[in-house]
Amino acid sequence: ENQSQPLGNKICGFFRMAGNAILRTKALTGFHFDTPNPFLFCVYHKDEYPAGDQQMQAPRKGNGSDFNPAAPYRMYHGDRIPGFPQHPHRGFETLSASITGIVDHSDSVGNAGRYGHGDLQWMTAGKGIVHGENFPLINRDRPNPLRFFQIWLNLPAKNKMVDPHFVMHWASKIPHVKSADGKVDVTVWAGQLQDAKGLPPPPHSWAASEANDVAVWMLSLQPGGRFKLPAAASTSNRSLYIIEETPVTVDGRCIPGRQMIDLRADKEVEVINTGRDLAELLMLQGKPIDEPVEQHGPFVMNTKEEIQQAFADYRRTQFGGWPWPQDAMVFPPGKGRFALVNGKEEYAPA
Repeated sequence: ENQSQPLGNKICGFFRMAGNAILRTKALTGFHFDTPNPFLFCVYHKDEYPAGDQQMQAPRKGNGSDFNPAAPYRMYHGDRIPGFPQHPHRGFETLSASITGIVDHSDSVGNAGRYGHGDLQWMTAGKGIVHGENFPLINRDRPNPLRFFQIWLNLPAKNKMVDPHFVMHWASKIPHVKSADGKVDVTVWAGQLQDAKGLPPPPHSWAASEANDVAVWMLSLQPGGRFKLPAAASTSNRSLYIIEETPVTVDGRCIPGRQMIDLRADKEVEVINTGRDLAELLMLQGKPIDEPVEQHGPFVMNTKEEIQQAFADYRRTQFGGWPWPQDAMVFPPGKGRFALVNGKEEYAPA
């Protein structure tokens, strides 16, 4: 941590008076990020998928657990279509925040969707859901690059056993904040920034109460772009992630790329792109859930006994069973971006 300051100054090329908002920095060594309470997990998927065949398949077969960070792309748990075939969750929420590329969703409630290119899918697992997230290679004549975050947001004990819920926020409706000089674009996936208020989360989400100060933003800064993160509640946790290699100045301190930065939430912090390329940062913020966290794989509860009950319930009920013909369900290549929720299908705005 102490070594990042001189390295940062060397990269950034100038010295600035540092503030006191940075609590710690940590290198991002893979695609899994440490996250602050109330968040549980964040993964940054970045896969350079090639053109697909007629079945939207990749040229190679997966091995069932392909997470090689050095490869151009990963198959994850997929066979010929990369992704995550059906698997269960209980006790938390998933935010799948896309940047580019396509994801197909299906679940045990009968909901489904195809999203990407800036869409946000927000799912409350609650008392239990089985879902799949698969990455069909729909382009046969060109590559299928995919970039998105999957973020796990915890649920408080009182909401861990609510009915599952699903919302789709289409990219064209998600608010943005842009700087006057055009060098900064902030995507507001959750929370409020200036006049931009994130679209409504599911009703039982920790983010559904403004008192919990939940914010999920993505900052895109062109070279020379600068943006001030406003002060938030002193009781909140706030972390920034520089997701690529471009160095950034944060609160007067030069930070190399691929770093996590824990911040004091109640301090205004200026972020400046001191590099030569686009800088992209994810920000996660929220009031912590002051409860025990007991996690085992896809289940997140408050006690070991509740985890054991989750496994028992899943073995007994399969959380409603799997209504789809394939474990790794994908939709026809020409289907377009859509959401099927409670039997009603809608398409992304043109």
